[in-house]
Amino acid sequence: MTQTLSLAPFKSKLCSSLTKSKIKVLQINLGKRCNLACIHCHVEAGPKRTEELSPEVCQQLIQVIQTFPEIEIVDLTGGAPEMNYGFKPLVQAARNVGKKVIVRSNLVIYFESEFAYLPDFFAQHQLHVVASLPCYISDNVDKMRGSGVFDASIRALQWLNRLGYGKAPNLILDLVFNPQLPVSEEKFSLPPDQGKLEQTYKMFLQEHFGIVFNHLFTIANLPVGRSAGYLQRQKLYTPYLKFLESNFNASTVEHLMCRSELSVDYLGNVYDCDFNQMMNLPAKTRNDEVINITKILEAGTLDLIDEIQTAPYCYGCTAGSGSSCGGALVEE
Repeated sequence: MTQTLSLAPFKSKLCSSLTKSKIKVLQINLGKRCNLACIHCHVEAGPKRTEELSPEVCQQLIQVIQTFPEIEIVDLTGGAPEMNYGFKPLVQAARNVGKKVIVRSNLVIYFESEFAYLPDFFAQHQLHVVASLPCYISDNVDKMRGSGVFDASIRALQWLNRLGYGKAPNLILDLVFNPQLPVSEEKFSLPPDQGKLEQTYKMFLQEHFGIVFNHLFTIANLPVGRSAGYLQRQKLYTPYLKFLESNFNASTVEHLMCRSELSVDYLGNVYDCDFNQMMNLPAKTRNDEVINITKILEAGTLDLIDEIQTAPYCYGCTAGSGSSCGGALVEE
């Protein structure tokens, strides 16, 4: 990774320090257990991973959810968040105090016998489902996520539609697009125009499968986790970072997801975003102390972070139209 020193430091692109705004989102990574092992997964989750939330950290997170009214959204991710300890208690605690809950679902988990209850559970608690479908073409999805995943994803989306998802105003179903990982420098690309691609997805899925959904989020592949490993094996890691740097868009900075969220791992450590979490770059106080859930509860405030921690992969969130857990940050 020392090759990245040839890049301009991300901070040099900013007019001022990158600071937090009002915290609205508590994003919780419940663990690395997953029934898939996608080649682009920045979490490096999979069926053989065992790391997950503990009961003690789960109770602390419930306390945070109940204590801080400024948290509007509890965003549950993983791994497959549904497979990891604490999923149901966190959902119920958040909904009981009126928080919106996002579950980042791989869809195919519903066909594991132990998890067949999930679609009904989602609808009962009016969870906002954000589902990975990195392409509307079968071969592309299966190459990224595993053989048969596209067909299972289609059946899962039809299941959610039958329950009212994508139709009822309180049952929101959003999909996520990721570009294919590049095979050469000539194949480097940013996500296409989000609005136009959303219309293409909607027409194709409606025509071929009768599927409806609310929104499409386009998310760039950041060089983190398995994506980073792939790029390094292909000797594309540094060229890809340079490509992202060359497409830096200053207008995305004020909309970055790291500004209004706290990201928490299964151990209770706090980060500015999920990518920093995977790269073990913890959030810090103005006194340069790392932050965890215990410190937040003791301090009685979410506002312990003075400056957001940055790294070269931040160029991935600020290239082109920008990229976040909610898709593009600005219109093209």
